[in-house]
Amino acid sequence: MFVALLSVLSLALIAQPSLALDNGLALTPPMGWLSWERFRCDVDCKNDPDNCISEKLYMDMADRMSADGYSDVGYQYVNIDDCWAGDRDSQGRIQFDSKGWPSGPFALTEYIHSLGLKAGIYSDAGKTTCVGRPGSLGHEVYDALSYAAWGFDYLKYDNCDNQGIPSVKRYQPMSDALNATGRPILFSVCDWQDKAATWAPALGNSWRTWDDIRADFNIVMRNLMVNDEWYPQAGPGQFNDPDMIEVGNGMTYDEDVSHFSLWCLIKSPLILGNDIRSMSQQTLDILTNDELIAINQDPLGVQGHRVNITDDVLDVWAGPLSDGSIAVVLLNRGNTTADITVHWSDIGLSASTKAVVRDLWLHQNIGQFTGSYTAKAVRTHASITLSITPPSNIVLAAF
Repeated sequence: MFVALLSVLSLALIAQPSLALDNGLALTPPMGWLSWERFRCDVDCKNDPDNCISEKLYMDMADRMSADGYSDVGYQYVNIDDCWAGDRDSQGRIQFDSKGWPSGPFALTEYIHSLGLKAGIYSDAGKTTCVGRPGSLGHEVYDALSYAAWGFDYLKYDNCDNQGIPSVKRYQPMSDALNATGRPILFSVCDWQDKAATWAPALGNSWRTWDDIRADFNIVMRNLMVNDEWYPQAGPGQFNDPDMIEVGNGMTYDEDVSHFSLWCLIKSPLILGNDIRSMSQQTLDILTNDELIAINQDPLGVQGHRVNITDDVLDVWAGPLSDGSIAVVLLNRGNTTADITVHWSDIGLSASTKAVVRDLWLHQNIGQFTGSYTAKAVRTHASITLSITPPSNIVLAAF
């Protein structure tokens, strides 16, 4: 077992970015919920007080995260997105918009913390946010001090109205300001236009790799494929972010399962984008599958990637885990049912190796196989997620 683990650790070291932020946060991908995808910027609380951007919405979501089992499997951040900011005061300090936040930020963060959860906030590395609220460009120190004083634990930092200033020159000041507060605040870099994976590891704990996601399987796949280019950059403390989880927002069951399985394998932040107050038991079961979440939260932190493709649409994705096993997703992106095979040579094993194969959605071992394993009749847009465990004396090759 030691030899196999040593080999896996070697792969992990190869995958680490050369420059990395060391703030002790996000040693595994962050997990939580964010309001943007489901609620956008609906601030008209008079017409629909239960579904507008307000302190009540985030308290409701914190209640559900705590009561419905999300926090038990690792979800912890309740994150505000755009639309909270009001004006700056005479000293330049940002204020919460009193319309939806009559109790102020302290009441919200204290409530979230009382449930054992963490609170996230949003700003922008530009003059204004994406919906025209005040941004943080030129106000980084004051804003970081405010977030820390209010008790926030996470900052999503967007890239609108950037005045044409290079990204590094705008994101560096906020990274420095957050670290100088003395409060641990996870820094989520929401910038993909300037190939953030090439510079953001030195500044943030995660960085977007492509445009906004939507509950459309083709768009989910687009973000997945672009993200795959940067897989060597990921590691504990720094993760590629192909954007939030769309499970429960209108795709098919098979598409939801594939989406969640792949986001777990590629060590994406697991930030939910649905209304967790009202969902089916089926959706809850997908989002709280502890065997899939264990892959995402594996302490090795190595991002899985595509290791084989057949007929342009049948994919094998894989990545090593800290216990010496290999996580594998067999994905059918095509429009017809098909068999998909993972060959041991795809995942760093010799053809003669006899390995135990486990189905992580069925939660059961399938058996021992030598050389390969074939999933039969995988439906269109469906996937099979496996763990493949070789004998403990087998040394994994790089893949």
